[in-house]
Amino acid sequence: MRSHLLNDTTAETYRRSVTEGIERVAAKLATTTKPFTGVGVDALSPRIDAIDLDKPLLDTTAVLDELEDVYLRDAVYFHHPRYLAHLNCPVVIPAVLGEAVLSAVNSSLDTWDQSAGGTLIERKLIDWTTARIGLGPVADGVFTSGGTQSNLQALLLAREEAKTDNLADLRIFASEVSHFSVKKSAKLLGLGADAVVSVPVGADKRMQTVALARELERCEREGLVPMAVVATAGTTDFGSIDPLPEIAELCEQYGAWMHVDAAYGCGLLASLKYRDRIEGIERADSVTVDYHKSFFQPVSSSAVLVKDAATLRHATYHAEYLNPRRMVQERIPNQVDKSLQTTRRFDALKLWMTLRVMGADGIGELFDEVCDLAAEGWKLLAADPRFDVVVEPTLSTLVFRYIPAAVTDPAEIDRANLYARKALFASGDAVVAGTKVGGRHYLKFTLLNPETTVEDMSVVLDLIAGHAEQYLGESLDRAS
Repeated sequence: MRSHLLNDTTAETYRRSVTEGIERVAAKLATTTKPFTGVGVDALSPRIDAIDLDKPLLDTTAVLDELEDVYLRDAVYFHHPRYLAHLNCPVVIPAVLGEAVLSAVNSSLDTWDQSAGGTLIERKLIDWTTARIGLGPVADGVFTSGGTQSNLQALLLAREEAKTDNLADLRIFASEVSHFSVKKSAKLLGLGADAVVSVPVGADKRMQTVALARELERCEREGLVPMAVVATAGTTDFGSIDPLPEIAELCEQYGAWMHVDAAYGCGLLASLKYRDRIEGIERADSVTVDYHKSFFQPVSSSAVLVKDAATLRHATYHAEYLNPRRMVQERIPNQVDKSLQTTRRFDALKLWMTLRVMGADGIGELFDEVCDLAAEGWKLLAADPRFDVVVEPTLSTLVFRYIPAAVTDPAEIDRANLYARKALFASGDAVVAGTKVGGRHYLKFTLLNPETTVEDMSVVLDLIAGHAEQYLGESLDRAS
C-alpha cells in the first residue's frame, strides 16, 4: 500500500489521479444546469449506507464513478447563479489552485519548523489585512477556521483584558440580529446565560446606539463590567452594518473592548465603491474577517485581527516538544503562540494566490458587483405587489415575503412561504434561504455570485409565487 503515499516515487501517479478527479469536477461544472438535483434524504441515504468501507475498490476510476453517484451528482453547487441561499460564494480559480498546492504539501502552520515560508506568507497577509482595516502599527492576528472561531478568540481576549476574577459580572453587548456565535462563545467562555445583552435594532436592522448607551449606563450603575461590545459589519440575515463610529465612542467612554464581526462585510475592505460603509472599523480592538464569504475563497479561510499584538498572549501556551519559551527570545515565529488551534492548514495560501493573480481590486470589483445586484433586486421586489421586502440592502442580502392578495391570515401566509421554499429546494431549480422577522417566516436571497442576474432573481420570484399559490390553492381545496 506504499504506492498510495505521495512522495518522489509516486509523483506521476499523483499527477494522473488528481488530473482525473479535476476532469470529473470540471465536466460537472460545465454541464450543471441547476444548483441542486432536489434529491431527498430518504433517496440518498440508502446509497451511502450500502457502501462497505471495509471493502476498498482499489481503483481510482471506480472510486470516482462511485463518488459521482453519492456526492457529485447531488451536491449543492454554489457556483450556479440561482443558488441564492446562504453566505456561500463561488470560488476563484487562483484560490482553488492554492488549495491543491497546500493539500499536497500539507504544511502545518503551528510552528516555524513545520511551515517556514508558509508562516511568513500568513504573517504578510495578516499585515495586509490589518493595514486595509487601519488597525495601526502594532496590530496582528492569525488565520482561523471561520467566523465562529474568530469571534470566540476575540471574546476570549476581551474577557482576559477585562481583568476581573468574577465572571458573573461580565457583560457582552450585541445587537438582536448579531451572529449566534456571540452567545455560543459566551457559554464556552464560562459566562452566565445573562452575560449577552441583546441591544435593539431600528427599522434599518442596525444597532440603536441610544439603546446601547442606556444598557452600558445600566451596567455601570449595577456594578457590572462591560466586557465587550460586538458591532456587526454585515449581519447574516440583513447584511446591515452597525454604526461603528458611534459604537467606538461608547466603548471608549465605558472602557469596553470593541469587537467588529465583519465576517460578511469584510469584502468592503477591497471595495472600489463602498469602502466608506465600514468607516470606524479601524477603531476596533479586534475584527473578524471571513475571506471565504466575500473574498471568494474556498472554505475555510478566516482570520481574527487585533489592534494590539500583545493581547494575543492570552491564547499563548508553551510546550517543550513544540514551542518552548526559549523560541520567543530566539525570535522564532511560531504561529501556534497566537492561535486556539495547534495543527492548522495553510489556508492563507489561497488568499495569497488570489491576490498575486487578481489583485485586491479584482476581488473588490466582484464584491461591488453583488452589492449592485442587491440594489437592483431591492427595486425589483419593491415594485412587485406580490412581495414585502424588509429593508434596503447595505451589502448583498434581501429579505422578503410572499403576500397573497386574497389571504390575510398571517399564519397561513407563513405556511405558504415555508412551503414555497421547500418546494423550490425539492425542484432543484433554485435554492433560497429562510429566516424569521418579527416572529413571521420570510425568505432570503444572499447574493454572492456576480454571475447572477436580475433576470435570475425575477425567475426565482415567479417560481416562489407559483409554489406559494399552489399551496394556498390546495389549502382552500382541503378547507372546502
